[in-house]
Amino acid sequence: MLEVMDTLRQKCPWDREQTFTSLRNNTIEEMYELVDAIADENMEGIKEELGDLLLHVVFYSKLGEEVGAFNFGDVANAECDKLIYRHPHVYSDIHASTPDEVMKNWEELKLRKKKRQGGILGGVPRSLPAMVKAYRVGEKAASAGFDWEQKEDVWAKVKEEIAEIEAEMARGDKQRTEEEVGDLFFALINMCRLYGIDPELALEKTNKKFISRFQHMEAEAGDKILSQMNAEELDELWRSAKKAEASA
Repeated sequence: MLEVMDTLRQKCPWDREQTFTSLRNNTIEEMYELVDAIADENMEGIKEELGDLLLHVVFYSKLGEEVGAFNFGDVANAECDKLIYRHPHVYSDIHASTPDEVMKNWEELKLRKKKRQGGILGGVPRSLPAMVKAYRVGEKAASAGFDWEQKEDVWAKVKEEIAEIEAEMARGDKQRTEEEVGDLFFALINMCRLYGIDPELALEKTNKKFISRFQHMEAEAGDKILSQMNAEELDELWRSAKKAEASA
């Protein structure tokens, strides 16, 4: 892989022109393609997308080597050092017998090592999608002990946020309604965290389910245009789609 990258960097006009910045969006796209393959449980797809991601790691390492900053070996060795440091329950005498204890130690060690001015939440990447960021913020806050005592307690917060949305909508305050909707999303994502549900995966499954049902409706409608059908006809098509899905 390293040899191929060296050759491409020298002989391919496109590869020769790439920079850290120019590759950034492609890397993000490759990451989402891997996530899609994982959601589909497509092992061949996962293998392929992991290869594409590895290519990007090698490419960035090559760029770093060219400016004398780091090479692929430096990247791999630094990660090994980090893993050993953050697993004292494996490589040292620190005790951690549960995943929660491991995560608590992990976050404490990260904070101690990097001494971020942003504190515990300073390590959450700014560019993360909002849903993933909310989940990570909740995880990190929980690692510091800031969490609901019982996971069932989160439901009171969810209900509270729904009531606040209704109140702001009744007042006609769009800005405050938007803020309260954000608070509701945050509470729901924390509910997912507490109950061991991946909110991104859960929503994507619903997206796929809706798309499949809607496409069934379009197929069943035949020559008719959905936007020209009445509510009763659309409801009938929707029920047909759900029935077809259940019998599949």
